[in-house]
Amino acid sequence: MGGTDTQTRGEITAHTRRVLSLWDLIFYGIVLIMPIAPVPLYGVAEKLSNGHFVTTILVSMLAMMITAVSYGRMATLYPAAGSAYTYVGRGLNPYLGFLAGWAMVLDYLLLPLIQTVWVATAIHARYLPQVPYALIALVVAGSMTVVNLRGIKTSARVNRVMLALMLVVIGAFIVLAVRYLFHFEGWGGLFSIQPFYDRKTFDFHTIRMATSFAALTYIGFDGVTTLAEDVENPRRNVLLATVAVCLFTGLFGGLQAYLGQRVWPNWHTFPNLETAFMDVCQRAGGVALFQAMGALLIFSGLASSLNCQLSASKLLYAMGRDKVLPQRIFSHLDERRTPTTNIWIIGLVAFIGALLLDFEKSGELINFGAFLSFMGVNVAAFWQFMVVGQRGRKRNIVADAVLPIIGFLFCGLIWWGLRTPAKYMGGAWFAAGLIYLAISTLGFRKTPPMIDFDTT
Repeated sequence: MGGTDTQTRGEITAHTRRVLSLWDLIFYGIVLIMPIAPVPLYGVAEKLSNGHFVTTILVSMLAMMITAVSYGRMATLYPAAGSAYTYVGRGLNPYLGFLAGWAMVLDYLLLPLIQTVWVATAIHARYLPQVPYALIALVVAGSMTVVNLRGIKTSARVNRVMLALMLVVIGAFIVLAVRYLFHFEGWGGLFSIQPFYDRKTFDFHTIRMATSFAALTYIGFDGVTTLAEDVENPRRNVLLATVAVCLFTGLFGGLQAYLGQRVWPNWHTFPNLETAFMDVCQRAGGVALFQAMGALLIFSGLASSLNCQLSASKLLYAMGRDKVLPQRIFSHLDERRTPTTNIWIIGLVAFIGALLLDFEKSGELINFGAFLSFMGVNVAAFWQFMVVGQRGRKRNIVADAVLPIIGFLFCGLIWWGLRTPAKYMGGAWFAAGLIYLAISTLGFRKTPPMIDFDTT
């Protein structure tokens, strides 16, 4: 197992300037996850949890906050991009790092797919039911591919505008939902334990399985750690930012789910599970809020799919350039230094996947890889801080051992709650990565290369 590489960390940080504050980092994380993260999940999550989406959001928040501590602490040792791949590869073992990176590839490939599924479903169900779903999925996947092929990126300014619009629409929903509940049910309609615990439908096994899907709300929180080179006082601020982002996402997302469940208590009556929150908006605020939420979700989904596809193409490029994946295919750049081959591959995967997988299945499959990475980072934090130890500091049993162990077990429990089809498909992907690793390292006799994300 590898210890701390002081020279490598010095080389990484030598060329950067630390200009970001703690609040800059928190804002970045909120933009990355998006304040409306629970909204596209709402209907399916209500079904899986049997009306307890709020509970599953809060349970998964505990797992994410503990894991965020491990991410933040590992970022202080390795302030470089690459997230779980870097932390597991450098903090534990290069072979395990490759497998963590392989799990990341699955997530990066599926994120554009799940956005394509949701946007295409929303357009088909609510606006163009007469047009075949396959054609809409082709247009969605094709449009994001064409835009990224031209080398156009959504800028930070566009993200800020989108965030502002999200907050305005969600703010309107919160106000109108409160008004709706108070008008029809008084204070009793506003305050209820039913979204947290309904004695008639609550089941621990159901909650455990549904929590695996609800954890999609937090996917992307680890992106905060990729700015560890640029933030002031990273040993403090990366840790605080990752935990704060998870806390904000859980509480704000839980509030949205709570009000949604109170406005529309019976999920069985939703016309369409994938777009259920739009129906909640219509009940609470009429056609205007319905249309505003629908448009916002579609545009934010398209923007997110562009970002996801571009990020995935850069990940594949980095793996191809560093010969982790076949170099001839994945390291190709056009004259604008755009990884066009990878963009085409991801667009094709998004389209074909949108025809084969629904929102629920693709969401659970994302969590297969994500929670394996989360478990790996918790183990790496335990190894580096409790077993190896860090020069100049005393070991702390709670911070160095108890928290990462609890994080590992919590994430493992959520991962185990994934349904069998997701485990089979994810297991097949993981087995393929293991076989590829064995072949590329000549039967594990050669150390796999480490990807340098900072040059992508």
